[in-house]
Amino acid sequence: ATALAKGCYRDMFFGCTSLTTAPNIPATTLEEESCRAMFYNCTSLTVAPSLLATTLATNCYRQTFFNCTSLTTAPRIYATTLATSACTSMFAGCTSLTTAPELLATTLESYCYESMFSGCTSLTTAPELSATTLVDSCYNNMFRGCSSLNNITALFTTTPSTAYTSNWVNGVAANGTFYQNNEAQWDVSGINGIPTNWNVLPY
Repeated sequence: ATALAKGCYRDMFFGCTSLTTAPNIPATTLEEESCRAMFYNCTSLTVAPSLLATTLATNCYRQTFFNCTSLTTAPRIYATTLATSACTSMFAGCTSLTTAPELLATTLESYCYESMFSGCTSLTTAPELSATTLVDSCYNNMFRGCSSLNNITALFTTTPSTAYTSNWVNGVAANGTFYQNNEAQWDVSGINGIPTNWNVLPY
């Protein structure tokens, strides 16, 4: 199928702890809730499918790979247009994940990346965050608990706060490098901004 209906594939392999390889998902058009929690708690999954849809609908990739603790490399995400909560908690709890997917969208939607990589304790480098304007809760808890994360490139010029970046770097590595948009006028350190004791370089 090249188009998925509302709720299609939701919870399809939920809790299939012996599944190691995911089937291809050829769909390029998604409706809301499709693929949500599709591989939730598939703790043996090591190979994930590419996600070909370029336009996302509400909740469509939410928790798709939640707690896939054997997944080391994230699948490619082709989406350039997001929707509310589209990728919320998508890879949360993927403790073996070392490579994050490129995030191609430059316009964000509310809650779109909330908790996306929360608890990914093996992730060292964040995907480049190329959007310049933040929206409600878009990055909340995004990298929370990513204890190995030491490199973030964030090009937003919006001043971070609990409205957009609540706890987004809470629990990352003690030292690292933060690449900031050279045009950004904000200077916020701590769990809602630039991690304390990190070097800040212009991008």
